[in-house]
Amino acid sequence: MFIGKSLARTLLGATVLSSALAGHAFAQDEGGEEEASEQRTLKSVQVTARRRSESLQDVPVSVSVADAEDLERQGISATTDLTQIVPNLQFATYGTLTGNNSAAQVFIRGIGQTDATPGVDPGVGVYIDEVYMGRSVGGAMDFRDIATTQVLRGPQGTLFGRNTIGGAVLLTTNRPGAGNTIRVGVGEDNLFEGFAAVDLLDLDTVGVRASLGARSRDGYVTRAVDGADLGDENSWTGQVSLEWDPTSSLNVLVRGDYAKEDENGSPFVFLDINETAAFPMIASAFAGCPGSSFPPPTPVPNVDDPRCANDFQDRGPFVNGGTGRIFSTLENSGLSAVVTWDVNEQWTLKSISSGRKLEWAGARDADNTPLLILYTNYSSESDQFSQELQAQYTGDRLNGVVGAYYFDETSKDRVIVQLGTPGTSYDTNRVELTTEAVALFTEWTYDLTEALSVTGGLRYTEEEKGIQGAWFNVAGVGTPEPSIPTDLCPVVGAPVAGCLFVARTPFTEDFSSVTGSANVTYRFNEGLMAYASFSQGFKSGGFNQRYNALLNTDGSPLAFDEETAQSFEVGFKSNPAPSVRLNGAIFSNAYDDIQLTYRVGPAPLLFNAGEATINGAELELYYAPTDALIVDASIGYLDAEMDTVRTVPDLGAQTPTATTQAGDRLPRAPETEFHIGASYVFDIGSRFELTPRLDVSYRDSIFFDAGNDIGEDSVTLLTGSLTLADVMNDWRISLRGDNLTDELYLLSGTTSASTATGYSEGIYARPRTFSLVFTKDF
Repeated sequence: MFIGKSLARTLLGATVLSSALAGHAFAQDEGGEEEASEQRTLKSVQVTARRRSESLQDVPVSVSVADAEDLERQGISATTDLTQIVPNLQFATYGTLTGNNSAAQVFIRGIGQTDATPGVDPGVGVYIDEVYMGRSVGGAMDFRDIATTQVLRGPQGTLFGRNTIGGAVLLTTNRPGAGNTIRVGVGEDNLFEGFAAVDLLDLDTVGVRASLGARSRDGYVTRAVDGADLGDENSWTGQVSLEWDPTSSLNVLVRGDYAKEDENGSPFVFLDINETAAFPMIASAFAGCPGSSFPPPTPVPNVDDPRCANDFQDRGPFVNGGTGRIFSTLENSGLSAVVTWDVNEQWTLKSISSGRKLEWAGARDADNTPLLILYTNYSSESDQFSQELQAQYTGDRLNGVVGAYYFDETSKDRVIVQLGTPGTSYDTNRVELTTEAVALFTEWTYDLTEALSVTGGLRYTEEEKGIQGAWFNVAGVGTPEPSIPTDLCPVVGAPVAGCLFVARTPFTEDFSSVTGSANVTYRFNEGLMAYASFSQGFKSGGFNQRYNALLNTDGSPLAFDEETAQSFEVGFKSNPAPSVRLNGAIFSNAYDDIQLTYRVGPAPLLFNAGEATINGAELELYYAPTDALIVDASIGYLDAEMDTVRTVPDLGAQTPTATTQAGDRLPRAPETEFHIGASYVFDIGSRFELTPRLDVSYRDSIFFDAGNDIGEDSVTLLTGSLTLADVMNDWRISLRGDNLTDELYLLSGTTSASTATGYSEGIYARPRTFSLVFTKDF
């Protein structure tokens, strides 16, 4: 709390200082032109946070922006790297429950979602070229032909189509006419990457652009049983864009994209095991562990024997001891069309149509031992269609947008979970999930005076979630899957083979909500603007899709309700000098009916956990006093703890574990984090430039789960680069070092220590690496 109060005072002081310096700086422009001319004026940064192009310093929204030049300078090459530079953003990869390398866990200001499966929507909306990405898998991706990234913090429902309760990540790729680029990189762990973006056609009314990229790198975790390298990279991406201007007022932009990954598997390693849990005891006894017996159950002896499921199975942070086949694959494709019609000087109509297809698979040996305790094999196929219509109005004093949004998605999932019960067995799931959503939204801004503006918005959301499937257990891991049973299982604490965990009937749930936003903005002078805002967010509920036993006596699936958020924010945007940009915000969020993952037996299931209050602050600095020196920094603070906790539902013989408690921190919500980076350009003659850069980022301790049972301590990371550029021939070569101090820390982790399976697993970050990248623009 002391840190929070100190940061709040810092923000208040920064506001006052910005106001004073802004007055001084612009007074200087009037009376001291010679001195002011020696300072560099920052380039104008345009954002589309309010669905129209505006200056970053005029938008009363907490948003972090980076264009392609910024990303390259800071060494940001993937969505997950944004965590290092954007305050209060956690963008993690690796699906701890899916086994897929591209599964994203995105959190903004403590609001997000750890479960990447189709049964639950992401807590943060990821948009690529204005199209919402319906699934978390595929959200962790390399940047290829990116023009800008924008990270909007806080609920944004009155401006966007779906699920922006925590915020939105907007990625925009280059349009035709952006120029040609070739990039080739090599590095440690046999890294190779190649990328090319070319304008194939650049006429007055028609443009065509294509990009193609490939990346491969060896893994950094070795699987002891077969020597496979886990955490490897093997991917390629492509995109084609067609832009057509049939008239001066009509623009048509069509994009098609494709991405493919085929990799060995996520780099999980053993962290811990509960020697008194049922499955480790059973597996050890059946494997012949000295001193083990079943029945009666005997805790696994603490002896160094590969047949014993105990902590001697720990092979360290970079060796995997599992034996089950593991892999991670992905195919992600989409086609979108954006049609923009400037009806007149005031009105613009826009249509955003998109169809996307996502196929992915992931398998993991969750206990990471030679024994069969828990093994998951997950595959999913999703088809989504979305249509958004907008009417944008621009007037002398009044600006606004009215929008309608439609989203339809069907996901078909296939899950096999092998269990180390006596004689072994496996749970089989075949699930079809559907989502149909409609939203109407509008937001308007009115300039009362040249300095004072007010904004108000409303949103109506209506969604239907559906589920139908077959869930049952099969005795014997090698036994072929039989016909789907017809009878429901009895309500017992352990799976029963040959009966259904959930009835085969289709089930649906409807959700609806009306949310709003309001904002007051005041511009003190050219260098300082302040705002106060209120916004509400909504994310629909749905159905759990993983089952290991019958939970509801009527055979219905376990549903969960929607979650909501209300955010109050006070912020400022300032340019205290022509070479300085300083922006900050203080906020408080009331986060209710939070969707968190507990355990029911070995199955991870989603529940509405309770309420939390999230208080925090952010401060971002960009300083470029000369053409040679650039300094950028940010700091974020979060006080994100559970206030009250819901009583878990009565599930008969089953009792949820790994539950949250009042006072627990929310997942992926570190208390403090900061970043500072600096680069300086040295001229070498009239042709070459040499630019060294260093970046330091710090993140406080963090938890990965609802029960605060697994997490990681604070970590400080150092990255750096040295770039030689030929300004006459438009090429540059960069030597980059990541994790220069070779820090050992966990990226992700999950634990089932409170259940019969008893395992804990995690993924450590890749050790220090160096790479060399050559880029040519033409």
